[in-house]
Amino acid sequence: MWARFFSTTVFLAALLLGLPSQAASRCDVNVPTQRVELEQVSLAYQSIGRASDPALLLVMGLGGQLIHWPDEVVVALCQQGFRVIRYDNRDVGLSTWRQAPANANLTFEVLRYKLGLPVAAPYSLTDMADDALGLMNALQVEQFHVLGASMGGMIAQHLAAMAPQRVESLTLIMTSSGAEGLPAPNAALVQLLSRRGAPNREVALEQQADLLAALGSPQVTDDRQALLHQAAEAYDRAFNPEGVKRQIMAILAEPSRVALLNQLRVPTLVVHGTADPLLPVMHGVHLAAHIQGSQLKLIPGLAHRFQEAFKAPLLAAVLPYLQSHREDTSHWAQIDPLPAPNLL
Repeated sequence: MWARFFSTTVFLAALLLGLPSQAASRCDVNVPTQRVELEQVSLAYQSIGRASDPALLLVMGLGGQLIHWPDEVVVALCQQGFRVIRYDNRDVGLSTWRQAPANANLTFEVLRYKLGLPVAAPYSLTDMADDALGLMNALQVEQFHVLGASMGGMIAQHLAAMAPQRVESLTLIMTSSGAEGLPAPNAALVQLLSRRGAPNREVALEQQADLLAALGSPQVTDDRQALLHQAAEAYDRAFNPEGVKRQIMAILAEPSRVALLNQLRVPTLVVHGTADPLLPVMHGVHLAAHIQGSQLKLIPGLAHRFQEAFKAPLLAAVLPYLQSHREDTSHWAQIDPLPAPNLL
């Protein structure tokens, strides 16, 4: 235990101080973006690290592209001995952009959601989890760890239920069980998410910077130019606001996952911030309470973004847990796999 603690502490210090690492060359994030063709979608992905190392799949949240995983975090995970695989979910980035049915209307579906009526979505979170599993099948990765953030954490929950004998550990960051009665998002943030589409690039960048600022911690003062730069990087790589709307509909159409979570027997770490404005901290507490044997780490001040000030606390929570489960397969014998979902 102390050896692992010491190793992690030394590494975090090296990361923060910018000291050279022996693993720098194999953990270079400047790798080509590749593509796999699945039955329903084409997925863009990157693989960082040695193919022989244990695989760690990163699943991004609503509207996020693979570039939204901070490079420092990806490098840190790789330097701890993982092959890090990050990808664009369907409808964002360089992966397939779906075409919604002609009657798909986000405003109408949000109203139905508020009234407790069924929401019609062009695809589901289980379909998105099946995309992730298809990616790992295409890469011929049999066992792997999964780390999901926000909507990516919801997708990761389904992925672990689909393939419990293949998922070696599950790390869920700033996400939710989707149960009724949990605290609602900040009203001002919801208003930002509901704004009309931007007429041009300049307005789009300003809107995205506003949203990023609102998702941040009140303990941190963001640099506006840095937010605009981050927004520009994503916009210029791929801008698909209609795809984000379809992802929102998939979330709204999703029933509570409590029954699914109660059946999970995959080692799970839940990480949540005490200042999350989108999914308040009780979402993380409730999530951990419904996964048998899970661990809960609350990070004071963390909101709903990977801000610079919180990268070290996040890594300090995640790295030791991942290391402790690198070779642990003792949970497999306890699992009764759930039925796989139907494809679209």
